[in-house]
Amino acid sequence: MSSESPLRVPNPLRVIVAGLGNMGRSHALAYHTHPGFQIAALVNRSDVPLPGGLSGYGIRRSFDDALREEKPDVACIATYSDSHADYAVKAFEAGCHVFVEKPLATTVADAKRVVAAAKANGKKLVIGYILRHHPSWIRLIAEARKLGGPYVFRMNLNQQSSGHTWETHKQLMRTTSPIVDCGVHYLDVMLQITDAKPIEVRGMGVRLTDEVAPSMYNYGHLQVLFDDGSVGWYEAGWGPMISETAFFVKDVMSPKGCVSIVMKEGVRSDDIDTHTKTSTIRLHSAETGPDGKFARPDEMLSMEGEPGHQDLCDLEQAFVLKAIREDIDLTRHMDDAVRSLAVCLAADESVRSGKAVRL
Repeated sequence: MSSESPLRVPNPLRVIVAGLGNMGRSHALAYHTHPGFQIAALVNRSDVPLPGGLSGYGIRRSFDDALREEKPDVACIATYSDSHADYAVKAFEAGCHVFVEKPLATTVADAKRVVAAAKANGKKLVIGYILRHHPSWIRLIAEARKLGGPYVFRMNLNQQSSGHTWETHKQLMRTTSPIVDCGVHYLDVMLQITDAKPIEVRGMGVRLTDEVAPSMYNYGHLQVLFDDGSVGWYEAGWGPMISETAFFVKDVMSPKGCVSIVMKEGVRSDDIDTHTKTSTIRLHSAETGPDGKFARPDEMLSMEGEPGHQDLCDLEQAFVLKAIREDIDLTRHMDDAVRSLAVCLAADESVRSGKAVRL
């Protein structure tokens, strides 16, 4: 038996983390605590406060220099969206596997360029769809698929933000609207539930503040039509003026019934755990008995003990390691990422043109 600590593993994958905002710091903590990874460098344009576990690493300024000098096995890219594609392609060409936060890119062409670079260099590309690693969302998707389509998808995530959170949102809106930044998560959920293809998207948006550029909007709503007759909507708004009423709706209906997430009373829209925690899943069957009344009561599935935000980041990076070590085929994962982005970007185009967009 080895005398080494059981927490140590031979040949951990060396990783650099670019971008140390909320998600970048959480991913860095996941690498720091996972025995299968070793942090080679943290990269950010400026110094930022680091949580205790990361304080010994220091922060470098240049992603290119870190790639060249450290020769890492993995690059984690959690920078602003407009740099995702260029950073990812550079990392692939330097021989890295890549984890990149959503959205994969800010154009469909760039997203396809990243996927092509992953394939050309024989490396893994994992996109930060954190809900794919959440046991409650996995269950929601499975229950919805059991119902069968056509579906009605009703989803939103509005955030009444102020202080530091509002500053972060304004930074994000320099490049990406709320319905693109968050919408890709929920379009990805829709695509996992229905095997139908999205065929048309309609979008609308409103600029509710002078604190964002005239070309940007901080409230948006999209509608998507699928080729099997399914329809869906997604709504996202950020800022101090956003209502806390019905800010979190996650609901899927079909001819056989519906499955919904029920949130606890009193949760706040700017609490990051609220964005992923589900509390309870409610299953409703449309089946009726001879008297015309429902054949069975709704079933409430408790999600007590579900993972928090950092736990989910840990699960996400454990999947990155598994995908590399076990050579998992990520073709569907990459294709879904491109498709969900294409729908959200089409919605953004529709907001700006005032016309529906055929896909």
